[in-house]
Amino acid sequence: MRLYLSSFRMGDRPEQFLGLLDGAGARPEVAVIANATDGRPEDERMAGVERESGELAALGLQPSEVDLRDFFDRPADEVEAVLRRFSALWVRGGNAFMLRHALARSGADAAVTALLERDAVVYAGYSAGGCVLAPSLRGLEHCDDPGVVAKEYAAPVVWDGLGVLDFAFVPHVDSPGHPETEAVAVVAAGYRAAGVPHRTLRDGQALVIDGTDVRVR
Repeated sequence: MRLYLSSFRMGDRPEQFLGLLDGAGARPEVAVIANATDGRPEDERMAGVERESGELAALGLQPSEVDLRDFFDRPADEVEAVLRRFSALWVRGGNAFMLRHALARSGADAAVTALLERDAVVYAGYSAGGCVLAPSLRGLEHCDDPGVVAKEYAAPVVWDGLGVLDFAFVPHVDSPGHPETEAVAVVAAGYRAAGVPHRTLRDGQALVIDGTDVRVR
């Protein structure tokens, strides 16, 4: 399993992400998944996709968006067939509950976990993109609004994470320049008080997992 989970955007060590793609050939294709921002105005959402794509292209990669909304309420094998064409998935930040809804409703949650189990793809991204890999999203309501799911889709919140990680992922901690740093400090404090295993990252840092090697870079 290969994961590059940044606190915010690409982080300070993009070469660590590229290192996970060794053997993928020249200019590997990367799927940009931006569904954590589905509750935002469409022009703002698309500007974010363009920014993410530009940063990935600057690293020599070939990004293209895969919008999970195109696969809502369709057989899960359809989204897996698309995702497995890529060497990596870049799952951007935003609202973790909105992203989790999109993963569940499209069947991408099962597809992603299956691809990771086969080491068939690199999972990369930041903030909400890392948070959804935890066993549970409980606690994140202190920084992300779960109500956006009901507002956008009239659907219940999915509180279970994908369970790829056996701990919670808490970004933006001790990051004064980020507007959520105080809120995630509350999240981390709650995890500590409840004895929930978790990892905290400052903006600029990334959690890099390559098989059994797990390090914060």
